[in-house]
Amino acid sequence: MHATIRRYDGVDQNRIVELTDKVNETLVPKLSKMQGFKGYYLIDGGNGVFSSLGLFETSDQAEESTKLVSTWIRDERLESLLPNPPKITSGRVMAQKNGFVAV
Repeated sequence: MHATIRRYDGVDQNRIVELTDKVNETLVPKLSKMQGFKGYYLIDGGNGVFSSLGLFETSDQAEESTKLVSTWIRDERLESLLPNPPKITSGRVMAQKNGFVAV
């Protein structure tokens, strides 16, 4: 399994509801249709920092997801909401344990 973490700094905190709505309504459905999709999580780190975690079977699929997200940001006209390019960490998952906790 491969993971891609994108960290976005400077997110417009007045538009967090808009961001999360758009992610849930338009981005997640696109990502979930991708070959090898295993999961996606959007994390509010506070103070205008958001991170996302995408999980895919292969590194090529994870890389393709980054292209899809970049296109999605442009198509949804979210450049002012996400003014800085993300810092991206991508690589093979070396250890994992599944055990989901309901929130």
